[in-house]
Amino acid sequence: MNTLNSKLIETLNAFFRLIRSRNILIVLLTQYMVRIFLIGPKEEWISYLLDYKQFMLVFATISIASAGYIINDYFDVKIDLINKPREVVIGKYIKRRWAILIHQILNFTGIAIGLFLGLKVFLINILAVCMLWFYSERFKKKAFIGNFLVAFLTAFSLVILSVYYQKNTLLVNIYALFAFSISLIREIIKDMEDIRGDARYGCRTLPIIWGIRRTKILLYIFIISFVIILISMASILENQYLISIFIIGILPFSWLIYKLYWADKRRDFAFLSRVCKIIMLVGILSMIFV
Repeated sequence: MNTLNSKLIETLNAFFRLIRSRNILIVLLTQYMVRIFLIGPKEEWISYLLDYKQFMLVFATISIASAGYIINDYFDVKIDLINKPREVVIGKYIKRRWAILIHQILNFTGIAIGLFLGLKVFLINILAVCMLWFYSERFKKKAFIGNFLVAFLTAFSLVILSVYYQKNTLLVNIYALFAFSISLIREIIKDMEDIRGDARYGCRTLPIIWGIRRTKILLYIFIISFVIILISMASILENQYLISIFIIGILPFSWLIYKLYWADKRRDFAFLSRVCKIIMLVGILSMIFV
């Protein structure tokens, strides 16, 4: 009995690693933060926590996101055995056929809930499911397009709230752009981190095609451009709090550029990837002050 319980706990832990439970929690937090602080009114926050339609919208999003992580790992088992062998789940703890079945159930759940919530949400969820599949099966190995798709799908978790509620659309979309920006930067940094395994299996990511130095130059341009665009969009809203937040954000982005300039080892890029995630989380928490 103890052996059975240990096996069950080990499998559950592996499943939560497979669906990136920490990232899923960030998505959940983000969507409720958007609903409370950006769409509002924030004084009615308790009603949003109890709103079953808001819960279903969030559940649909995290179902599709979890399915995306599963199919990504399904196609990347061989590459991950080189880049991060201790993190491989499929084939070690969860059989491949079970992984595909869980992936399909989660996608069906997300699409079915979308249909219940409305045609626009339904179509967006179908688009997200298709993009996640094609990204994992085909585009992840292509230069830039894979990075762009992941960044777009990160922004999707905010855009879908904008589409559903049709309130404070520009404000929500500014944060969606922020999520897109930092996710795109992080994905390219991760490609630099994983260059060895990607090259061995024929991937054509930016660091492999251009080299590390030229890819860094592109990242410098992206970071500076995104900061300027975000501040400009905040200025259109004439929201002084938001403008101040993005101006203060120049400091961590400047530090990111500095650390990126000196990065040359896998652990350096892994560290920068974690920094991007922290910037993303701080950006989400900044919604409280907007």
